[in-house]
Amino acid sequence: MLIEPAAPPTTLAPYVPPYPPRPDRGLPLRQMLRLARENWLAIWAKSSFERDVYGSRLLLRDVVVCNSPDSVHYVFVERHENFQRKSPQHRHALIPLLGDGLFVSDGPLWRERRRVVAPVTHVSRLAELAPAITEAAAERRNAWRALPPDRPLDVLAEMGHLTAEIICRTIFGRALGRDAAKEVVAAFADYQACIGQTDLLSLLGLPDWFPRYRSAAVRDSARRIHQVVDGLIAGILDAPGEGEASLIRAMSEAKVPGTDRPMDRRAFRNEAIVLFMAGHETTANTLAWALFMLSQDAPSATRLVEEVRGALGDRVATLADLPNLPFTRAVVEETLRLYPPVPLLSREALGPDRIGDRPVRKGTIILVSPWLLHRKPGLWDQPDAFIPDRFLPGAPKPPRHAYIPFSTGPRICTGMHLGLAEATICLAALAGHFRLALEPGTQVMPVARLTLRPGETLPMRIAPLG
Repeated sequence: MLIEPAAPPTTLAPYVPPYPPRPDRGLPLRQMLRLARENWLAIWAKSSFERDVYGSRLLLRDVVVCNSPDSVHYVFVERHENFQRKSPQHRHALIPLLGDGLFVSDGPLWRERRRVVAPVTHVSRLAELAPAITEAAAERRNAWRALPPDRPLDVLAEMGHLTAEIICRTIFGRALGRDAAKEVVAAFADYQACIGQTDLLSLLGLPDWFPRYRSAAVRDSARRIHQVVDGLIAGILDAPGEGEASLIRAMSEAKVPGTDRPMDRRAFRNEAIVLFMAGHETTANTLAWALFMLSQDAPSATRLVEEVRGALGDRVATLADLPNLPFTRAVVEETLRLYPPVPLLSREALGPDRIGDRPVRKGTIILVSPWLLHRKPGLWDQPDAFIPDRFLPGAPKPPRHAYIPFSTGPRICTGMHLGLAEATICLAALAGHFRLALEPGTQVMPVARLTLRPGETLPMRIAPLG
């Protein structure tokens, strides 16, 4: 039986969560590049959110921004083959960690790998994976209940550990181990903090084969992750048919299309890291942002608690409960709109083209930014405000390709349904049973490096609800 969502709040002023100041006009190149190294969300002028397709020349490279549903459809769907390659900056930021993994590969290699990897997180696996999500969410809820009331916690780190635990149980099996998972989480946070956010060599026209400088911190973070995942893979591949069943084991037994062989160990490691990064980091950030916004928006927090208690009592949600949690799901989707985990999707034109009235030369960098698109005034009412009701059943749907937190087209995230289910179950388990308050004096501001995070930490005080 479906439960009707609670009545919307009567306030006429919805909560507006933080975002970087927006310059009145475009920034000088040197200032823009300096800001982009720290947080590229801060470079966009007010007009950037309103325009459809526009571009400029950065040093020796053309850059075109697509900020309309039609242009996104053209680049990511209609002309996918010409715009499938990730930008040089994107590739060089991830290659030290992922090698030729799905996030950075293209062409025949991408198609081959996707056919091996996509079934691991496909929607058809949800029923198989969801019990482990419920189990981990219940354990985290119980651990929070055992803490002294109002004890401060780093909620960003807590969500990282929770989603890492879920990834271990659903994708890797428990073989990864809690300590190893914590090492991967910490190393990836270090990697994001150290990796360069701009690729000046590409903007100067230098080819991909020209060596890029990697700091010792970047190399060390990648090495730590590789060691953990290499150990996991060795445990799986050196003991075929033995040990705990897991989706990663199933992937190890899959054959490369057109052959009778599995992926080699380096390829397997690269794709395993892609799965961990995609399944852990993005969901952790989403949950942290959702908990923060609910702590600032009492009416929405109250509605969520009433919905969770009415639908579940003191249980933690299962997959079958999700239809009875429409407002909780809407909070997740509105969080993904305001703070898309991957806020910049970049491509490189493989050949000349035309986007709308704008000619595109080979090598042009194409930017599609959910950060801009999800806050475009012509597409969204009060675009900077936190209004979960936009995503309730029966609400008007946004135009197709106006809402793309998981990308769109052939490269859409295969774990989209898994991520939404995981975030909804975990948010209900935590926000439905605890009061959260931001630690006094904490300033929260979104920072985009590889993913969009609420800074480096998110200290909050939690207390169980009666």
